[in-house]
Amino acid sequence: MTEMKDGLLLLDKDPGFTSHDAVQKSRRVLRQKKIGHCGTLDPDATGLLLLTLGTATRLTRFLIRAPKVYEGVIHFGVATDTYDSSGRMTSEAPAEAVAALSLEAVTAAMHGFEGEIQQQPPPYSAKKVQGVKYYELARRGEEVPSETKDVTVYEFAPIGGFEEGGRLRFRLSCSSGTYARGLAHDLGAALGIGANLAELRRTRIGGFRTEDALRLPRLEELVQAGEPLGAAWIPFDQIPLPFGEVTADPQQEHRIAHGQTVLVRELDGEEGDWVKLINRRREFIAVGTVTERIGTAGVGIVQPRVVFR
Repeated sequence: MTEMKDGLLLLDKDPGFTSHDAVQKSRRVLRQKKIGHCGTLDPDATGLLLLTLGTATRLTRFLIRAPKVYEGVIHFGVATDTYDSSGRMTSEAPAEAVAALSLEAVTAAMHGFEGEIQQQPPPYSAKKVQGVKYYELARRGEEVPSETKDVTVYEFAPIGGFEEGGRLRFRLSCSSGTYARGLAHDLGAALGIGANLAELRRTRIGGFRTEDALRLPRLEELVQAGEPLGAAWIPFDQIPLPFGEVTADPQQEHRIAHGQTVLVRELDGEEGDWVKLINRRREFIAVGTVTERIGTAGVGIVQPRVVFR
């Protein structure tokens, strides 16, 4: 398993267990303790989960910020306390009110949530206040804070028309930290009919796709057989990051290894931006930030922040 010690694994999570459970199961399959994940999926949700292994766990904070794409189903006419189908029903609209919903009205309301918005996390969520998770407060019957957070919704639109029982398939493209079930709940409230998230599947995280991911049973089969994991496995040196890349010469590589700044050319980034630093052997050696731009010819100073080699 040495060739899989450090890198990124694309997992297609099945329903019925948490993202933490997926990490635990992967640790058992891969026989590796140091595994993290980049973005939580609710237990009933399926789809892409990025697992960081070994040294790559130090990249989690960069990968977790990537935009997400989902497909799912909203059930109109029924609101729940968890904002999804697993919760307790808090309201139910008459069947004739659900039947009267027009696709045009729903589409217009969905587009109204696009752009930069403030979203209040669901009461049953893993967000914490003073070290206590929201869902722990909610289960105890205690008041959950009404703090909002800034998120960006790039696309929120229906896929096709209404299905039986007031169900509608949708596509959502959004920034990290956006609650899909929160949007479903707020959409139902905006239409005055109530709604909950019936199904959710994450299809993309940045440039990573479910088409390249493996379900846990298949992962276990391949590992036991000693077979390669294909596109689901990205070695550490090949992990793409959502910012520019700079190649260091041997002298710069020595300075970077000791946490010292380097003067680089062909810099694609502004002051404060992150930069991926590699050496001439295409090995990933560090992540740094641009501390100063010099002129307009792509020259600047980079300070290593996370050093690997």
